[in-house]
Amino acid sequence: MTVQLDAPRAPVSGGPRQRHLPGEEGLWVFILGDLLMFGVFFGVLVVSRAKDVVVFAEAQAHLHVELGLLNTVFLLTGSWFVARGMQALKARSPRRTAWFVAALGTALAFATVKVLEYSLLISEGQTPADNDFFMYYFVFTGIHLAHLVIGAVFLTILVTIARRPQLTKGRFRLAECGAVYWHMVDMLWLVLFPLLYVVR
Repeated sequence: MTVQLDAPRAPVSGGPRQRHLPGEEGLWVFILGDLLMFGVFFGVLVVSRAKDVVVFAEAQAHLHVELGLLNTVFLLTGSWFVARGMQALKARSPRRTAWFVAALGTALAFATVKVLEYSLLISEGQTPADNDFFMYYFVFTGIHLAHLVIGAVFLTILVTIARRPQLTKGRFRLAECGAVYWHMVDMLWLVLFPLLYVVR
């Protein structure tokens, strides 16, 4: 039997309002573990930079900051699209699918720009074998790009869910998982970008 998410709820008298944790508990365990892993990455980068400031500064000057900034705009815009899409999905708005398609477009745009940036750096002779900075740059941004690809899969699932005529509680919970994961991808980049491109 299909249960409509937006079915009216019976009023509850007395007691505090129960808070809702988006997605599944298992996803939050994964995200916390992932954040811990990236926290270690960030710490390693900061410590290594302090030990070899000159090499890191010279290598950092070769990065294309404008491309990194463009990708930051893509991810921030994508997160806004996802947030609007979730609101539209819950309200069963006719525009719900369009928001998620737009978010998927920002994910593809980010990946395209990142591959372009990799190609430019390699063509200019900057590779992971050059020094510690570029080793960290390619490894950390590569891991983040892999996370983004997984996020794009989630966004594709969100598009599929949004296109369905009925929204069950299970489908909405899956949509929440995809939205939470995408916001994590965005948040990780918001730390990676300044650490790699800006902080000297």
